[in-house]
Amino acid sequence: MIPLDDRRFLAAVRVGDVCRGTVAAVSRSGMEVTLDGFPARPLGSVGVLDASWRRRFADVAVVGRKVAGEVVAVDLDAGRALLSTAATENPELWAFLKRLRCGEVLTGTVAAIERFGVFVALDEGPGHPIHPGVGFITYPELSWRWFEDVSEVVEVGQRVACEFLQFDTTNGEARLSLRATRPDPFQSFADGVRAGRRLTGRVTKLVPFGFFVEVADGIEGLVHLSELGLPPEAGPMSSVAVEEAVRPGDRLTVYVKDVDRERRRLSLSLRQP
Repeated sequence: MIPLDDRRFLAAVRVGDVCRGTVAAVSRSGMEVTLDGFPARPLGSVGVLDASWRRRFADVAVVGRKVAGEVVAVDLDAGRALLSTAATENPELWAFLKRLRCGEVLTGTVAAIERFGVFVALDEGPGHPIHPGVGFITYPELSWRWFEDVSEVVEVGQRVACEFLQFDTTNGEARLSLRATRPDPFQSFADGVRAGRRLTGRVTKLVPFGFFVEVADGIEGLVHLSELGLPPEAGPMSSVAVEEAVRPGDRLTVYVKDVDRERRRLSLSLRQP
């Protein structure tokens, strides 16, 4: 049970407020802060990733140090105000990112390509204190179509227009989607097919639970092991059975079993309905 005094104090705290206090304790998960105006016990909490975008956690989290952080959440049940000292360390960048709205289209230039995603230097707003760009696109958000190498989609120096998805408060980034600004070919494909439709396509890859067939440009569907239509003498269905039945590059006739628009999944079968 959270003491009544704690709840009363926190009830007056709002998301977006800047609270000041003193670091009371430090752990691997973050630091506890005794907030100014309530010396009884620490009610402020700063996570490791919310401490700073430019400095090491150990340099920020020092017991007895005075800190200021913007309130990102208030949990009355836990008796905690969650703070970001990174916000007050980079007020211009934080304010810019807070103004962005989901679905807004931002323009910029591809600044760097990393194994975990693509950084975009935005045309508007301040730069990032560490990263080459404030905008960031994860690989799945680059294209609706499957690609082997990111260079098939973007390259450093390329101009892009992306949809804003969310403010990543832990990294000080604008999470973006390049594919959201382009038509989804799966939805267009789904408009013209129904269960039982006969299609032809090329086997693209084998997986332990079946194989994928490309039935239209950029549209692949899964033929599950149970839909191979193998004769009884083929024995238990397995990846070996798949390899005996088909090879990448084979052209097959398949039948639509199910179209899942929400998850963008196409289920196929070798069995004629």
